Amino acid sequence: MEKPLKKLLSEHGFTLKKAYGQNFLSDKSLLEDIVIGAGVTKDDTVLEIGCGAGALTTELAKRAKRVIGYEIDHTLKPILNEVLSEYDNVEIVFSDVMKNKLSDVEKKLGGKYILVANLPYYITTPIVMRFIEEAKNLKAMVIMVQEEVALRFAAKPSTSDYGAITVGINLRGDAEIIMRVPREKFTPAPNVDSAVVKIDIDETKFSGVDFKRVRDVVRVAFSSRRKMLVNNLMNGFKMTRSAAESALGSAGIELTVRGENLSAEQYVMLANAINN
Repeated sequence: MEKPLKKLLSEHGFTLKKAYGQNFLSDKSLLEDIVIGAGVTKDDTVLEIGCGAGALTTELAKRAKRVIGYEIDHTLKPILNEVLSEYDNVEIVFSDVMKNKLSDVEKKLGGKYILVANLPYYITTPIVMRFIEEAKNLKAMVIMVQEEVALRFAAKPSTSDYGAITVGINLRGDAEIIMRVPREKFTPAPNVDSAVVKIDIDETKFSGVDFKRVRDVVRVAFSSRRKMLVNNLMNGFKMTRSAAESALGSAGIELTVRGENLSAEQYVMLANAINN
């Protein structure tokens, strides 16, 4: 029988650490919904980042072929050993995943995988963008994040939530919010609500594209959000107005747009136009 979270933590004398942004989720029904929403099957290998007390890890282990978890807090080891004792398809690596080479992490996973995580708010964006930009075998990412961050991840062009990170995600895949999670579901309860975002990776979406060049254009486009894109291009790439307008025209983009108005596809076309 699974122990209540507070009892489990108390028995092991565990104290939550603010430095790691620890907010544990223990609602079994909600955890099941997250795993189902992730589309995890018996054929899947799952990478979990931030295993906490193992509640999500347990639900993943029930459905996945294999689960590799990375946990930064070594003091959780006895708790995870107890919680996961009956599962032989789980391996927990007590290490900061951001301090490991991604190639080494993917080598351990051994092929295509799904990333599932309840991410600490303070490190959400660095983790997401690292895997979006560098991962070779990622199939999908299902992450619990602060609700306002989830809105940015899944935003549409010409909305206030749309930004550089939205475009970065859209270059590799498609993001959607699959559920909202109120703050009361966590121990301890954070000051904000959360949401679960699913990002499906599509390796064929922009094949043959110089992603670094596109990201440079995106960074410049959002460097001064309220300025027209033509002005940001001039400043960011030291272009003449004539050259900047010519690049926009070649990409079929109006001269009066701002960076927030362009889709990922338009950014790819603009990067090609500037490069040429």
